Amino acid sequence: MTYSRNIFIPVTDVCRNRCDYCSFRRDDGRIIRRQEAADLLDRGAEAGCTEALFSLGEAPMEAEGFFRLLRLTGAGGLIDYLIELSELALERGLLPHTNAGLLSKEEMKRLAPYNGSMGLMLETTAEVEAHRSSPGKSPRLRVEAISAAGELSIPFTTGILVGIGETAEDRVRSIQAIKEIHEVYGHIQEVIVQPFDPKPDTPMACTPPSTAEVLAETVRMARSILPPEVAVQAPPNLADPLPLVEAGACDLGGISPVTPDWINPDRRWPTLEDLQTQLAGFDLLERLAVYPRYIDLGWYGEKTRDLVRRLAGPDGLLRRDRP
Repeated sequence: MTYSRNIFIPVTDVCRNRCDYCSFRRDDGRIIRRQEAADLLDRGAEAGCTEALFSLGEAPMEAEGFFRLLRLTGAGGLIDYLIELSELALERGLLPHTNAGLLSKEEMKRLAPYNGSMGLMLETTAEVEAHRSSPGKSPRLRVEAISAAGELSIPFTTGILVGIGETAEDRVRSIQAIKEIHEVYGHIQEVIVQPFDPKPDTPMACTPPSTAEVLAETVRMARSILPPEVAVQAPPNLADPLPLVEAGACDLGGISPVTPDWINPDRRWPTLEDLQTQLAGFDLLERLAVYPRYIDLGWYGEKTRDLVRRLAGPDGLLRRDRP
């Protein structure tokens, strides 16, 4: 089992989408300031993290008031600011992984040199009621963006969200769509099977989450469809990882010793000691934000090259003899 030790940087909670299950976005949102980000990155480096996860609401510039927030940073634009934050991470020995929702191909091209990898959840190829007020959750647009990342040879993370109104057949179609994109571009390094987690004060607060059996069956299905080089990931703060590992998951995703999961802040990260107890019999191996296959291919960002070479051991995982 692999995992990444990361620091979770919530860049902004302003978002154009209004998903029925989300508690991250805010109407009176904020944007992280440079010093706050630098302090978090320092704490991550001190805790031995190697990944800086930059997560933010989608297309915040389309939301009223965001440019006023952006002006407070002095940055010329959101992508400029993400590049600056990525540079702060690299200076501290942390590989950036940016998940910024839908980005244009040109925006991804600008960010790619500063990132070890990037990501965008497909969530589902179905049209679901939970996305009725979320233009960015259009399945067509998401497929196009994941494909554009492939055209740019960006090591990429995507995944599905289980329990938001889709059917079992929809989940199969979603995984099949990811497989078909990967068959063309070869850039999908991992697929997350993420369970819906009900949040208070959201339209889906009373919607029951998927059962452990449904999650395990979804992992088995994903493993059977995806090619072996694509990892299936099960976030261990959202469900008991053991049944999902036994069903075929081989990665636990990013685990932070410093910051909460800001998307699911009431779901604390397990410690490595917790996981070693839960997954007795499995070896837990620490990887980088970019998987070994893509290190071998040289697909990670140009500005991350020296750091990747310094952090990666002969097997492409984190060096065991890192000081």
